[in-house]
Amino acid sequence: MTSRSLFATRFYEGSLGDAQLVEELEASCRALAAEDEAGRRWSKAHGYRGYTSYASLNDLPQRDPAFADLVRALNRHVAAFAADCAFDLGGKRLKLDSLWVNVLKPGGAHSGHIHPHSVVSGTCYVAVPPGAGALKLEDPRLPMLMAAPPRRGDAPEDLRTFVYAQSQPGSVFLWESWLRHEVVPGTGRDERISISFNYRV
Repeated sequence: MTSRSLFATRFYEGSLGDAQLVEELEASCRALAAEDEAGRRWSKAHGYRGYTSYASLNDLPQRDPAFADLVRALNRHVAAFAADCAFDLGGKRLKLDSLWVNVLKPGGAHSGHIHPHSVVSGTCYVAVPPGAGALKLEDPRLPMLMAAPPRRGDAPEDLRTFVYAQSQPGSVFLWESWLRHEVVPGTGRDERISISFNYRV
């Protein structure tokens, strides 16, 4: 008897490979967190522990050359991921739809969610202090598992209900936008800085 895996969920792990760009992005993110009053107000009003430009700025690649450089690098990563997913794009490319900064204070988290109206979502990590919260990915079949027993602690990664992806500065994580994910609270004492984004056809 044999068994095989079906309906695979791809998760992409890459790296910017450019320490200078990571440093420039960190400086830019910290400057935005200090200067973007609208973003700080939105973060406070919505209980975001730290700062995000999600609802305040939509022109970061035009505003700052470091973000423009980041987008050029991300375009290559997203194209590689799209090929790995065997997407039939009809000769088109996936295009950046949105990009925003996240500066999480110690103990900050981001509850489970998906990214509607996009094809590929991801995060580039800029500052990852010791103890920073991991990215938690959820089996998309979870609502349909009904009476399924829990998995053993030694289950292989592709059979687990939740997978935790640990990052480092310069890491690029990509996934299909329907995949539910969250940022778990960390134990670190410093800010965790990342840049999230969506791509669409």
